Amino acid sequence: MNLRQQMRVRLAESPLWLRWQRLQPRERLSLTLLGAFLLVVLFYVLLWAPAQQRVRDAQAYFQQERELHAYLEQNTELARQMSRSNPVSLAPDQLQGLVTQSAQQSGLIIESFDFGNDGSLQVTLPSASYGALLRWFDELQAAGASLAEVSISQVGEGLVDARVSFRAEG
Repeated sequence: MNLRQQMRVRLAESPLWLRWQRLQPRERLSLTLLGAFLLVVLFYVLLWAPAQQRVRDAQAYFQQERELHAYLEQNTELARQMSRSNPVSLAPDQLQGLVTQSAQQSGLIIESFDFGNDGSLQVTLPSASYGALLRWFDELQAAGASLAEVSISQVGEGLVDARVSFRAEG
């Protein structure tokens, strides 16, 4: 006896199959339609809806990145002009206050401060918005703080962990 015949024999002896055979044709049709409906619902709940949510999330992320790109493109010439103009003078003892205040105004959370031997100030920002971080850098440079070193690693969509060293210009 081959495998197919063995399966048919086991199916014929199955209590569920025997019960199915005893059902009226109308009951079988109802159960078949109910099963098909449940398959459609499961398909929607487990596959279609999550996929659509991921598409919406990706579109929102794309739009956020598009806005950031437009901001960068729009302000490129301004950044070039600012780098050529006379820099704002900032005393080294004012650097921490400036960094703290501007981070708070930008909605960024500073996790830690560290002072370097060369007068630099190193700050750590966890899970910061990349766009907000770039705008914050722009504000600080306009106020007289220069970026000495930047280390950024992505932790999520549009979010980064950053470690930044600043120096006071002046």
